[in-house]
Amino acid sequence: MRKGNWLPVLLVLIGFVVGRFIGSYFEGTFLNYGQSFGLSSPIILDLGFFVLTFGLTIHITIASVIGVVIALVVYRFIR
Repeated sequence: MRKGNWLPVLLVLIGFVVGRFIGSYFEGTFLNYGQSFGLSSPIILDLGFFVLTFGLTIHITIASVIGVVIALVVYRFIR
């Protein structure tokens, strides 16, 4: 990654967080409609003396997509 590529990635992640906050604020509306995907149960690697647990679930809602779009618009203005 080049030096200047961290800002759009950071803004997209912030957009997901803000969108999730907006979705939780307006509970029960169409903003919370979405899809979850990832691992349904974590993968456990037990080496006897060291145990690693891997798991990832992503829940994308309409509110999080709106948050990402807002973050990208903000990026266009500050760039």
